[in-house]
Amino acid sequence: MSQNIQNPPDYRNDTVLPLPMQVQARAWAVDAGCSGNPGPMEYQGVNLQTGQRIFHFGPIQGTNNIGEFLAIVHALALMEKQGITDHVIYSDSVNAQIWVNKQQCKTKLERTPATEKTLELVQRAETWLRTHAFRVPIIKWNTKEWGEIPADFGRKK
Repeated sequence: MSQNIQNPPDYRNDTVLPLPMQVQARAWAVDAGCSGNPGPMEYQGVNLQTGQRIFHFGPIQGTNNIGEFLAIVHALALMEKQGITDHVIYSDSVNAQIWVNKQQCKTKLERTPATEKTLELVQRAETWLRTHAFRVPIIKWNTKEWGEIPADFGRKK
């Protein structure tokens, strides 16, 4: 059950979002949304200090797990480009975190004309992970305790 958190809590001065104390505000949250499996997929990243969307990509044909993986790699690459080393990344996807750690997206998405661009992005992300040593901590977002991740697309029923 998620906590009932005020927006923002009066005891937090490091963020404008309703974050529990366990969540670091110097962080980006990433998430993906997909209609179908596969289907139109998109992903985004949100700055937990400001609540602002940092990046958004899609929709393209894919799966939610691919979107979660691409969102983490996108955040890592953008943090490296901007010289951000004092933040963490929150993701609610265990699979995507494993894939990032192994530097390989273990998708079974069939290669078709509709999925070609997505699979090219996956290959590009895998190459980036293998050729860049840059890493910030990637932390599992605890949805059960904290509610939906701030980067959520809000489409769950």
